Amino acid sequence: IVVNIQRAGPSTGMPTKTEQGDLFQALWGRPSETPIPVIASRAPGDCFWASLEAARIALKYMTPVILLSDGYLANGAEPWRIPSVSDLPEIRAGFRTDPEGYQPYLRESETLARPWATPGTPGLEHRIGGLEKEDVTGNVNYEGANHAKMVRLRQQRVRNIENDIPLAEVDGPETGRVLIVGWGSTHGAIRSALRRLGEPRRNSVAHVHLTHLNPLPRNLGEVLENYDHVLVPELNLGQLATVLRARYLVDTKSLTKVEGKPLKSVEIMHAVERLLEGT
Repeated sequence: IVVNIQRAGPSTGMPTKTEQGDLFQALWGRPSETPIPVIASRAPGDCFWASLEAARIALKYMTPVILLSDGYLANGAEPWRIPSVSDLPEIRAGFRTDPEGYQPYLRESETLARPWATPGTPGLEHRIGGLEKEDVTGNVNYEGANHAKMVRLRQQRVRNIENDIPLAEVDGPETGRVLIVGWGSTHGAIRSALRRLGEPRRNSVAHVHLTHLNPLPRNLGEVLENYDHVLVPELNLGQLATVLRARYLVDTKSLTKVEGKPLKSVEIMHAVERLLEGT
């Protein structure tokens, strides 16, 4: 699990300032066609639960996971009840110990995850390294057809995760004028902006906040179609807005800020008002 506490960059940048500038890097920063699950925490207390979810996905699907936070959350605080360990969901790696029928690249049908085997276990030896592996056997293989198959298997493994994550939840009317789509630390400012709107404007504005950024919730496309405008507030130059526009062909509207400071609820409220007024 790679934990990225984003701050105003690039490189060292402004290490005490916040930003959400690494979403593109998280989604597409690996070499070649190698998708990776991406999760984002939304509040200081949620960092624990987002970390737990990252661990669950990493172990169940045998894949690296990127967990995004940012400087605003890292330096923030909120009341948080420490959970009892007995109440936490069980997360197991399920290491294989039986060598009978073992193949290092034999995948589980639901998750497409390979078996976990401790290196050096008698009968469960396997190759590691960056060279292309043959499906099932794990032997080094340079054949084009095998490479294409392995690329698609890696892609499908990440896609399968969308069947194992919650649907996008809408806070507000299921259809309306404006849908605010957020991720990460903009959560508090968006919720506050909705409270500031008041009636009757509040009745035509809804909010969806994304924890899983790859894969996205499988119902998100249907949700986006139910609103006249989709507003995406971000501490970058519109990275999630670009993803949603490309994936769902939705005319997203960006509200961006790259000053090293979090978005204010009044800034989001004014952006919503402009959309409601058609300006």
